[in-house]
Amino acid sequence: MRKLLVISGEILFVAMLCLWFGTAQAEDASFSEAELDQMMAPIALYPDALLAQILMASTYPADVTEAVKWSKENPDQNGDTAVEAVQDKTWDPSVMSLVAFPQVLTMMGEQADWVQKLGDAFLANSESVMDTVQKLRKKAKDEGNLKTTEQQTVTEEAPTTDEASSGGTSSETVIIIEPADPQIVYVPSYNPTVVYGAWWWPHYTPYYYQPYGYGFGGAVMRGIGFGIGIGITNSLWGGCGWGRGDVDINVNKFNNINVGNKLDGKGGKGGNSNWKHNSNNRRGVPYGDKKTRDQFSNKRDGSGQRDNFRGRDAQRDTARSTLDKRAVSPSEGRRDLKGSGGDRARSSVNNANRDFNNNRNAGNSRNTGNNRSAGNSRNTGSSRYSGSSRYSGSSRSSALTNSGNAGRSSQNMSRGMSSSRSMGGRRGGGGGRRR
Repeated sequence: MRKLLVISGEILFVAMLCLWFGTAQAEDASFSEAELDQMMAPIALYPDALLAQILMASTYPADVTEAVKWSKENPDQNGDTAVEAVQDKTWDPSVMSLVAFPQVLTMMGEQADWVQKLGDAFLANSESVMDTVQKLRKKAKDEGNLKTTEQQTVTEEAPTTDEASSGGTSSETVIIIEPADPQIVYVPSYNPTVVYGAWWWPHYTPYYYQPYGYGFGGAVMRGIGFGIGIGITNSLWGGCGWGRGDVDINVNKFNNINVGNKLDGKGGKGGNSNWKHNSNNRRGVPYGDKKTRDQFSNKRDGSGQRDNFRGRDAQRDTARSTLDKRAVSPSEGRRDLKGSGGDRARSSVNNANRDFNNNRNAGNSRNTGNNRSAGNSRNTGSSRYSGSSRYSGSSRSSALTNSGNAGRSSQNMSRGMSSSRSMGGRRGGGGGRRR
């Protein structure tokens, strides 16, 4: 019985930890290594220019949603012609350029949550995102699945002196992917759990988009497949600044395709300029963390709230470490608390505590002369873990109440850990106390 109590307590502890960790992440869009690997795996092997375009566009999720709808309604439009056709839209230019690639927009339309997380991660820490891409490319290359073909050219380069000395992400050699023909771009298709080798995060399996109607056949099963090439001249005007961990803009190409959004090209070399996120095109979509909100929304929180955010940093890191050691995905843990799964976990704890308390009370009744526990014991109807329990089926679980309140979620986590200790190791169980 004690073993059952310990197991049940651990279930609730991990579930409440997942709930709290999810709330903390909603306030601070710092992503773990596992999450970044999962997030970037579906697009890390795209040509650099297309990858850069996707990263920029993901910071405008509302525009992406409208572009997906437009692309579905205009299935015959692609390439520069499609981009020119949406110049009257209010979308950010990075989103306009993606209509050149219907396959890419279809993928983004199927994973709206992924799009917003990708944008949040890129705005919060572009260097980590770019480093993750390079790590994944190296894994694919080591597996023999990333190589030069008729559709693409794969090369290795060291960052330029300026990039390496500017405090960029790394001075190591980087892998560059470019179209074999600059005016024809092929969008690769691959299974992330195959092309990078055996996937190393079992609870963070990457999304696998399977395009329809392109006839990739067995190529995708073995490695990377390519569909129909998209003819373009100016639609892709972004590039990856690997040494700096950010994105470049080719001003000349940009100005040739984006008629109403001309750039002056100042401040860059060779006609290039550093990309900057335009908060005016965010269209009310909230930013993923406080730092980004402060930077782009000009909203300032009080000093007390800032201290609260800083105080939770260590707690969040501890929670992430605990979950990683247990190989637990926070999203899966929160999902397990819902519906019949959560009801069964709470019911198991209630039943175990009820049986344990009844057995203990029965023993106390036999071993005492005045049977004080039978009449007055706190381990009966008023027990905190019995009929009026926070963990009973009728009250659902206080761990789920006010889940949007970060302070209460932290308190709930503390209660969960205390409950786990009391169920697993405290004499008397169930919070009862001998007189």
